[in-house]
Amino acid sequence: MTWLLVIAGAAVGAPLRYLTDRFVQARHDTTFPWGTFTANVLGSLVLGVLMGAASPGDQGLHLLVGTGLCGALTTYSTFSYETLQLAGVGARLYALANLVLTLTCGLGAYYVGNVAAQAIWA
Repeated sequence: MTWLLVIAGAAVGAPLRYLTDRFVQARHDTTFPWGTFTANVLGSLVLGVLMGAASPGDQGLHLLVGTGLCGALTTYSTFSYETLQLAGVGARLYALANLVLTLTCGLGAYYVGNVAAQAIWA
């Protein structure tokens, strides 16, 4: 049963990641991967809200939203690939910015989502 929750969440998260990436990237004429950045930060925010709002014992919700949806929405592999591609074509400043911004904003989004959820639902 648990794997069905993960699959259901991923079935929403994966297309959402793709659509977010295409939507955001279509609006930027730059080599910086804004679409992947946005999907990763959004997924971190959603995970922070989930962890701040849901009780630790609510395993079903954690599997559905945390592992399934957020796991498919965020993408460390694409982030890594795009960062190394930027560095490989000589856009080292963009590669460094992608690294620093993704880590900083992702952690910050998780923290803000967690604190906000705790303030609202605790």
